[in-house]
This record gives sequence, C-alpha cells and structure tokens, in this order.
Amino acid sequence: MKIIDAVFQAIIQGLTEFLPVSSSGHLSLYQHFTENYGDGALTFSAILHLGTLVAVFIAFHDTIWALIKEFFALVKDIFTGKFKWKERNSERNMIFMLIISCAVLIPFYFFKDFFEGFAEDSSIMAEGVCFIYTAIILMLSDMCKKGNKKAGDITVNDALTVGFFQAVALLPGVSRSGSTISSGLFTGFSRETAVRYSFILGIPAIFAGCILEVKDAAATGLTFEPAPYIIGFVVAAIVGVCAIKMVNWLVKSDKFKIFAYYTAILGVVVIIISIIEKIIGHPITF
Repeated sequence: MKIIDAVFQAIIQGLTEFLPVSSSGHLSLYQHFTENYGDGALTFSAILHLGTLVAVFIAFHDTIWALIKEFFALVKDIFTGKFKWKERNSERNMIFMLIISCAVLIPFYFFKDFFEGFAEDSSIMAEGVCFIYTAIILMLSDMCKKGNKKAGDITVNDALTVGFFQAVALLPGVSRSGSTISSGLFTGFSRETAVRYSFILGIPAIFAGCILEVKDAAATGLTFEPAPYIIGFVVAAIVGVCAIKMVNWLVKSDKFKIFAYYTAILGVVVIIISIIEKIIGHPITF
C-alpha cells in the first residue's frame, strides 16, 4: 500500500467515523474503486478504527475517566456486599447499560465471516443498499419526538435496542454512529446523551473487532509494510479529533436530515454503479 493511499483512507475514516454516514462504507468504496480490497484492506481498516478510538478518548476523557473510577468502586461494592441494583448513580447505570449493549454483539460474532464478506468482495451493491438503510433510520430519528433521558435514566430495554442497532451496523454502509444515535433517540435519549452513549459504546465494540482482525491476519501470515499503517493510525486520530467538533454542532443544530439526504443519494449512485459494473463485467477503478 502506498503512503498516499494510507493518508486518504485515514482522512476518510477520521471524518466519517463520527458523522452518521458510515466510515466502513466509505472505506469500502474507496478500496473498491482503487482496487485495495481483500484481507490486507480489512486489517488496515481495523488499524484506522483504532486511530479514531484515540480521538474518542481525547474528546470524552472526562466521562471515560468517571466511568473507570465508578467501575472500580462498583467492584469494591460487589466484593464487600454493599452493591444494590436499585441504588445506582448515573455513571454506574451507564456502565451496566453499556455492558448490555455490547453483549448483544456476541451472537453476531458467529456470523463475522458473513459480514466481512460484503466488505471484501468486488461488488458494491450491498454497500449501496446499506447506505439507503442508513438514510431511512436517520430520517426517522429526525422526525421522532425529542427525548430527555440522561445516562441515569437508560433502561435495560433501551440498552438492548441500541445494542441490536449497533450489531446491524456491522454491515458496510450502515453507519454505526448513525444507528446507535438514532436508536437512542427512538428510545427517548436526549440528543447529548445519545451521542455520548454512542461514541463510548463504540470503544469496546470497535476495539474487540480490531483485535479479532489483527489476530486473524497474524494467523494467515499476512505481511505488510509498517509505515502506511503507522501513518494511517496517526492521521485518523488527528482528523478524528477535529471531526468530533462537528458532533457538537450536530447535537445543537439537529441536522440528521442532511446526512439522511447524503446517504440516500450516495446509496442510489452506488447501486447504479454496481449495476453498470455487472453489465460491463469488471469494476470501475481509478
């Protein structure tokens, strides 16, 4: 992989990870049109996701640190017999709900190869359909009544709902942030709570996925030049920090509908291109 390809993909990842437009879908399109798909491309995507996770830690360090401290307090209460389910503060409640949302992903692990197949194949029809799905849920979330649930108000059913929507987002073209934020809004989260819960929820989910991909790559003996991977990681982290500022604007201005239009148009264009490619018998590349 060339350095310039690594930089372009890192910029795409950093910008689209935090906007409800599907970073995996955009990376899949870039890799398709530049013929950078396959096992190596999937592993590189995992490294880029790790870079954007660094941006999440920087942007939400206060909340993450509060959750870490509360986690150790929770462990202490459990071992000393002081833990009571009904006496949870907002941080402790959020910890439990995050665990429940993440647990929903476990059954989908057995279908990992199925989801990865869409990202690695030479067709982009699935990505186009998934972009349209993302547009639909973004439009519906923009139309739903505004909620006011904070971290301490999240219920088990809310966590299960968000977790299921996150699992569907394993498909390339389905936005993880768009899915989890939208599902949070569907269940009555406030705008700020939905965004914060979505990004913090992505930490264990994306990190676990990255570890699995790196493990699989090592098992197959896949080799690669370290420079593009290191540069991609750093660029994705830097761009991600800048892009998070746009999330604050998204929360305040309630602009999901704009991204719904964008993903809908993109989905239609991608489907048309995939049909043309099928007719001519080979991918369109640049």
